[in-house]
Amino acid sequence: MSRFVSGAELSRRLYEEVVQPILSARFPHLPHSAALLGRGSEVLGFDDEMSTDHDWKPRVLLFIAEEDEPRHGADVRETLHRELPPTFASHPIDCEVYTVRDYLREQLELDIDRDIQPHDWLTLPEHGLRMFTSGAVFHDEVDLQAARERLSYYPHDVWLYLLITAWWRVHPEMNLVGRAGAAGDELGSSLIGSRLVCDLMRLAFLMERQYAPYSKWFGTAFSRLACGSELTPVLWQVGRAQTWQDRETALMTAYERLALMHNALGLTPRVTTEVVQLWNRPFKVAWADIPELLFPLIQDPAVLRIAQRWPVGPVDQFRELIWAPRNRPLLLRLFD
Repeated sequence: MSRFVSGAELSRRLYEEVVQPILSARFPHLPHSAALLGRGSEVLGFDDEMSTDHDWKPRVLLFIAEEDEPRHGADVRETLHRELPPTFASHPIDCEVYTVRDYLREQLELDIDRDIQPHDWLTLPEHGLRMFTSGAVFHDEVDLQAARERLSYYPHDVWLYLLITAWWRVHPEMNLVGRAGAAGDELGSSLIGSRLVCDLMRLAFLMERQYAPYSKWFGTAFSRLACGSELTPVLWQVGRAQTWQDRETALMTAYERLALMHNALGLTPRVTTEVVQLWNRPFKVAWADIPELLFPLIQDPAVLRIAQRWPVGPVDQFRELIWAPRNRPLLLRLFD
């Protein structure tokens, strides 16, 4: 059997062996950038043999300067359409031409030439940010990498706000694991526990300052976090637990591990988790008042105004309902 070659490697070869020579011959003085970005497991570096069964191909995104688009954009597209071969390494190929600004408008409904406001950050889908910042850049003469660096991660105060919202998503739900189980609903308890596992994983991504990908690769990316090998067995215990008591114990352990990760960030005085029982019910909930300690650290007035309303979190919670980039202006209205 032939050795699997990743989509990123094939795309790089396509650029270096085919696309770049055409550009050098036909447009020798035209600055450009080239990359593999956007949707696809190969962009995230997670593709394998199975990935090749659909929508997987060597492909290159070309970027030309904003000022060159009116004069040369159509000619570059027509030339590539005419001279590129239909296949490369026995795979169909794809090559598209953009400006950096137009690409980000299409993918994220974001104007990279303007200031990026807090409400912009909170309405940009996290998986979309990862797909733009994680792909491979093969050549860069028109500031593609500068745009990627600008979007490489949330600004500090937005990050603090998202940490607050992530901690708040966990604490109020933990007692429900026991409440549902004690009422004889182990399936409901397990469902709540699974949702908390997802929330705890997202909190880990935040603390390691990495964007989380979409659901197919969420667990894979989590396993590659610095904390992944330590937290994965604990979170597995939550999912595998047969009783709400075992589920509760595993969640308590996971919460304590994440509190230690918070301490390692050095953002606040060290916290110690305590066990609380809401309304004196027989359900244990781990708690450290991390949101209260993080809140005073926010300095940006725009972020502070959002946080003072109620820390409800990023717009990714709408991902399944409103996902097209063109709908981002509707989401911005949530922050008005």
